[in-house]
Amino acid sequence: MGLSAEDESAASPRDEEWPEAEKAEKLARGAALKWASGVFYRPEKLEGLGQYRSRETQRNSSIQSRLKSTVQSYLEGVGAGLEQLRSAAQEVQSLCQDLGAARWALLDTADRFQGLQQMRTLMAEHMQLASVVQVLPQLFSVQEVFSHTLQLLHGQQLLEAHAELMMMEHLRDDILSQLHLRRLSSAQATVLSYFSGLQDLNESLAKQLWDIVGSSLQLVHEDPVLFVSAVRIIEREEKIDDTLLLEATFLPPGRPKGWRQKFYHVLQETITGSHFQAPCMDTEGPGLARHLAALQKGIMSELRVVKDLMVQCVPAHYNILSVCTATCHQALSSHLQDILREDLDKQALFLLLEWALRVYHSPEMMGHPDLLPEVDISALGPLMSPELVDQTERKYVMKVRASVLEWMQRTLEVEFKEWFREEEPETDHQGFFQSALPIIVMQMLKENIQVASLITESLRQKVYNMALEELEAFLGRLREGLVQCGKEHQKDRSVPKYYMSYLLATLNNNLALSSSVASLHPDTACREVPLSLRAAFDKTQKKACQLLLEELLLDLQPLCLQLHSRKWLLGSQLVSSMCEVIDKYAKDFSCVRRPVFMLLLMETELLVASQYLRALMQKKVVCKSEEERGQLCAHLLLDATQLRELFCGLGLDQSQQSLEAVFALQELICLKDPALLSLEVLGFITKYPDVSDEHISTLLDIRGDVSKEVRHMVLDMMAQHPQVVPESYRPIFSTILVPVPELPFCLRKGKC
Repeated sequence: MGLSAEDESAASPRDEEWPEAEKAEKLARGAALKWASGVFYRPEKLEGLGQYRSRETQRNSSIQSRLKSTVQSYLEGVGAGLEQLRSAAQEVQSLCQDLGAARWALLDTADRFQGLQQMRTLMAEHMQLASVVQVLPQLFSVQEVFSHTLQLLHGQQLLEAHAELMMMEHLRDDILSQLHLRRLSSAQATVLSYFSGLQDLNESLAKQLWDIVGSSLQLVHEDPVLFVSAVRIIEREEKIDDTLLLEATFLPPGRPKGWRQKFYHVLQETITGSHFQAPCMDTEGPGLARHLAALQKGIMSELRVVKDLMVQCVPAHYNILSVCTATCHQALSSHLQDILREDLDKQALFLLLEWALRVYHSPEMMGHPDLLPEVDISALGPLMSPELVDQTERKYVMKVRASVLEWMQRTLEVEFKEWFREEEPETDHQGFFQSALPIIVMQMLKENIQVASLITESLRQKVYNMALEELEAFLGRLREGLVQCGKEHQKDRSVPKYYMSYLLATLNNNLALSSSVASLHPDTACREVPLSLRAAFDKTQKKACQLLLEELLLDLQPLCLQLHSRKWLLGSQLVSSMCEVIDKYAKDFSCVRRPVFMLLLMETELLVASQYLRALMQKKVVCKSEEERGQLCAHLLLDATQLRELFCGLGLDQSQQSLEAVFALQELICLKDPALLSLEVLGFITKYPDVSDEHISTLLDIRGDVSKEVRHMVLDMMAQHPQVVPESYRPIFSTILVPVPELPFCLRKGKC
């Protein structure tokens, strides 16, 4: 497997030339030695050495033959390439010689080319002159064409006139374009001056076109041909504008004309001017109603004409019906805003809201079958913006408020005038006093709410809230009127003659109003009466009850002044007289409905009990003996029993009476053992927590047998057991003032 010396000597020069080959050969030798040492490291393996040698010899021969074949094919390809390069070099050399010859030939003919340039210039001038010669007949006939075109315009032969006008414009524009390309700007002014008549013809034609468009709604009825001719001319001009703008090399004077936009503008001005630019308008209710009715009729008539006739006279892409509808909608919206800037009354405001929010969209106008389905205003937005609607509704509510206030004030004045009549108020079928006031007030408020509900829910709610506010204010003025009448009655109790009867009627009226206020709102879920209005009803009821009780007190006062005196103690019929007065008033109170009657009865009983206890607290009688104390207790028991039986007979339950306090005081005074007073007083103040130390001290004085020690013990016990007044407790003692005891007379610098 080793290499011979000859191989090494032969490889040396090659290795010097190819160092990579030397490195590769060394690697191959090393790999071969490694393989051989691995295969023949045992002696018995050497037997197969001959087989390995023959196999490797065959393998080397195969590899060498393939290498030779590959190298041979590469050498043949290289030879063919070299042959092609040699042929290409010869062709390039020949081409260079030909180009050199051509260059010398061109240099020889340069002088001849200058002569051709002069020929080219002459040719261009000839072509220009030929063009001028061709258009000379047209140029000479320009003025004649202008005159003929003007005659055609006067005869309303618009299409023929426009055809000649276009021909003249084309001639002028072609000349100007040629001058523009040759940058002969100085000559353009001459051309424009020569064709100056075109401007007048254009203006004359445009004037006729816009007059026709302005009368289009009438012409489509009478002479649609004239309108169609105008539209065709506009479309011709629009196409010319589009072509010139698309080329964008030269734009003739007066272009683009934009006649289609002008068409829309004139049409919109015509529609707007025919309906919405009236010099003056009556903004009062009837005048405004007539104006809105005229608008409704005029707009619908125009839109019918556009839908049925004008649409057929214009191209479909004009969308003429949509344009006219949008114009009417926008102009009407602006017109309504202008009207709303005026100081309108409530009827006019209602008419505008109803017309804009209901009539405009209804089948009576824009939703009319004659206009559907082509006319669709849903995409145009509301006629009045939500902000404007809200603002208008507030104005309307403000006007209604002023009207309601005026009517309520007038109703109240009439009501109090009736108080001074020489007859009692009217009664209902049950005999209860009443007047027409609740019916008038509620009917007025209901009508305004029902009218508002015809427009929008928001307007109804605004008017409803206003009605409640005005009703609350009305009740306040009613109370002021009651107070004023009460003052006049105090000056002369005979004026008004039927003062009490009208107070009772006021109570019934107040009850009728409070029970009817929930029916003002048609929605049962929204009928809750505000707390402030409930409070106003309560205040009105309390004020009327207070005036009635003051009247009762004036009749009871002379009798109450005689209570608990020595005369009363010796025996008198004061309480019987009081019962007669109370019974008389109770009969009068029966002319009010049950809930108010019971309230009056309870307040009367509380008033009587308070006056009775107040008279007792005056200490007109101070017991000097046990006999007098017994006599006092007997009178107290008799009076309290008589009064209790009276009120029970009138329908007031014993548990609702404040006279029980008289029985409790009677037991304190009748107590025989003063040492037990602390316990009794503790029970008393527990039942009547509003009683004070002064009240108890006065009762102890009335007994006349309480020592200082017992008094201090009772008062100390009260100080140790302060009472808290419950919310449901009806106060009785807190309204009774105890007279201040007189101080004993003292000398200066002396002790009392």
